[in-house]
Amino acid sequence: MGTYSIPAGVTDAQQPHGEDEVYIVTSGVATLWTPTSSVPAPTGAVLVVPAGLPHRFVDADEDFATVVVFGPAEGTRARM
Repeated sequence: MGTYSIPAGVTDAQQPHGEDEVYIVTSGVATLWTPTSSVPAPTGAVLVVPAGLPHRFVDADEDFATVVVFGPAEGTRARM
């Protein structure tokens, strides 16, 4: 579990993770992009990204922040 933030105007360069991710948007508005869809990510949204899926937040109109929860814990799947 942790926080993830993107200042307005900065490109989100994250890479796919080996764990499922749940994002809880705590401030700002953006769009969650994947190769197959784009969905709104406003404050209060809860978004799920399956392990290994390329994704990034785009079009942030202000500083954007989330709480992110990895399942299982980040980095543990590679050791299983």
